[in-house]
Amino acid sequence: MKRFGLLTFGAVIVATAILAVLGYVSLSRWGASAELLFREQARDMATMAAEKVEMAVLKSEEESVSGLVALVSEPGFRPEQILESVRAWRARAPLFDRVYVFDRQGTLLYPQELSGRDAPVFAALLAEISQGFWERGGRRHFAVVDQVILAAVIPETARGPVLLALGRNEAVLRREVLDKTFRALESKSLLALVDQSGRPVYASGTLAGAERLLTVPLGEALPAWRVALYQPEGAAPQDAMRRQRMLFLAAFALSLAVIALGLGATYRLVRRESEMARLKADFVANVSHDLKTPLSLIRMFAETLEMNRVPDEASRREYYGVITRESERLTRLIDNVLDFSRIEGGRQRYDLVLGSVEPLVHEVLEAFRYPLAQQGFKVDVEIAPDLPDVALDAPAMKQALANLVDNAIKYSGDRRRLRVTARRAGDRVLVEVADEGLGIPPAETQRIFEKFYRIGRSETQGRRGSGVGLALVKHIVEAHGGWVSVESRLGEGSRFTLHLPVGGPCRES
Repeated sequence: MKRFGLLTFGAVIVATAILAVLGYVSLSRWGASAELLFREQARDMATMAAEKVEMAVLKSEEESVSGLVALVSEPGFRPEQILESVRAWRARAPLFDRVYVFDRQGTLLYPQELSGRDAPVFAALLAEISQGFWERGGRRHFAVVDQVILAAVIPETARGPVLLALGRNEAVLRREVLDKTFRALESKSLLALVDQSGRPVYASGTLAGAERLLTVPLGEALPAWRVALYQPEGAAPQDAMRRQRMLFLAAFALSLAVIALGLGATYRLVRRESEMARLKADFVANVSHDLKTPLSLIRMFAETLEMNRVPDEASRREYYGVITRESERLTRLIDNVLDFSRIEGGRQRYDLVLGSVEPLVHEVLEAFRYPLAQQGFKVDVEIAPDLPDVALDAPAMKQALANLVDNAIKYSGDRRRLRVTARRAGDRVLVEVADEGLGIPPAETQRIFEKFYRIGRSETQGRRGSGVGLALVKHIVEAHGGWVSVESRLGEGSRFTLHLPVGGPCRES
């Protein structure tokens, strides 16, 4: 059975390990697929954000520039009106903080001169304007030096083609365009706008500790800028996968522990059931032997009497006494088996009435008078006077005492002495049965009250017994509201004590 249990446990462990490997491989593949899908989704999100930013910038520029272009394009518009028109327009369109107007020859019409920091920017811009752009007109964004300039050519004015060059106000761009656009995007990730030097211009959250996943370019409105997508610290796909793996490993370890505990419990249960089956088989064999012994004696003495081989009346009376006592012994054995069966089935009942323990003690010892005398026992009986009554079931209590006396006879060894006492101790009446026999090992003093259990020492194995006597004693005494205790030393004997409560209401248990 042990080998079978180990093989079963090993098979379950191997199967569990295979499942774990398959699960880990599947988890790794799922992790790779999930990470790829996450990056695709992240790129789609960044691309969508870039498109929205581009559209928002172009729309804001269109709203800001259209009014100025309309003024300059009017047929009656004169160059001397530029200063007044631009001032009025700038009050309505704060997105651009720098406005320059040039004619076809590159002459600065507004303002009167270029500022020092803008001179190289717009000089480079004029160099970028092609002949075709002057002729066709329209709007384009130019990345010159380190800035993005919106250039609008109006081909037909009173001065001929006019170039409007506008520089954005980054503070207004962040506040009025980028902030509103990014706030409308719902995402657990962080979105940022970085300029041509890689410096974050705007971010939807704190970037400290965040990991940059990818960037996508913007369109013509911000040609050198990019939208970057960041993952907050601890929320990267790798971190999520690590958590998933740890969760899987923890669940697997827990499952393995539960399987191991279950297998251990099953193995113990199977072993216990096997032991119980063996004990039951021993019980049947022992009971059969115990029943056979008194039956053999009864038959032998009965046949002797029937054949009239008894020489005198005294011997005849002795034979009748043996038959009577062996019949009583047989009755006790059968009662033990029947009572044990009723206890196992939960059908045993006790009718408790107030009574004295003294007559019960004498009746039990009288029933064992012949085997005690035949085996040379010295019997000491000490019953305290004026013992109080206890609530008891007389037949059941006699059966408990008889089992203790029978065990004392069976396991006495060379010193044949039996001592039975009854005394009061507080609110209890103590009935003690002591012998000077083989004794009980300390490790087994509690197990002897288990059903079918018998002491495993070699000197006790030749003594037959059913293994239910002490279990019956324990059940009977506890049904009376008391308990049974044992004191024993190897080679010196044992003392069993029944603790019975004094008085108490009569009841059925």
